[in-house]
Formats: sequence, structure tokens, C-alpha cells
Amino acid sequence: MRSQKVARFSVSLPPNLLRQLDQMVREKGYHNRSLAISDMVRDNLVDHHQKFAGQEIAGTITLVYDHHKQHVQTALTDIQHDHHEVVVSTLHVHLDHHNCLEVLVVRGESSLVKRIAEELIAAKGVKHGKLTVTTTGKDLPA
Repeated sequence: MRSQKVARFSVSLPPNLLRQLDQMVREKGYHNRSLAISDMVRDNLVDHHQKFAGQEIAGTITLVYDHHKQHVQTALTDIQHDHHEVVVSTLHVHLDHHNCLEVLVVRGESSLVKRIAEELIAAKGVKHGKLTVTTTGKDLPA
């Protein structure tokens, strides 16, 4: 694979902010500021792009629920089957005698993924839920 050219630009920061950046660079193990800043820019671009309808996204929907609540598992399974084209995979973990953790890997159009997540999180018996969004990687350079 051929190395991609880079563009150089300068950034002015107040001294205190630069010290904090350098501390974060060391703590996270980056080799230099440029790598850290590149990751921050990519993270913000992913966050920015997922806000637009029509954008393909990937992510996870994490749910914690009491499996003893009547019909909760059936409701969650029905929602997943209704959207089998978006739900790529699931992981089910028994946290204790009552509580289950379910993680769904999803991929699809941003507004549809968000709507499915909201429907799952709002299902009766779900104690907590969260959608975590990332990119499919197609639109971001390494």
C-alpha cells in the first residue's frame, strides 16, 4: 500500500492547553502530537457525520434488562427480527439471576439505526440502554 501524503498546518494554543495536550499524548502512548490530533479530528468527524440522515453508520446497542419481566425478551427479539438487515450480530450475557446484558452490532442508515435503538431502549423491562456509533471506515483515511 502506498503511503498517503500529509498536509502540514500550524495550530496556536494557550500554554496551559498545550501542557494538557502533551500530558494526554504521553498518557495515551502516542508517539507525537500529530497522531493524537489526527485521532481527535477523526473522532469528531465520525460524530459529526452520524448526525446526518442518509449516512451509513456502524455501532452497538447495549441493553441491560431483567429477563423475569414478562415479554421483554420476546419484544426485544421481535424488534431485532423486524430489522434483520441492520442487526449484524448479538451477544447475550447473564449478569446474575435476574439481569441480562445484550449487545447488538448494527450497521445501516443513521436515522434507521437510531430509531431501532430508541425502540429497543424504550421496551418495557429494559433498565438501561445506549447506542454507540462509529464509522464503517469507508470515508476515513488511516
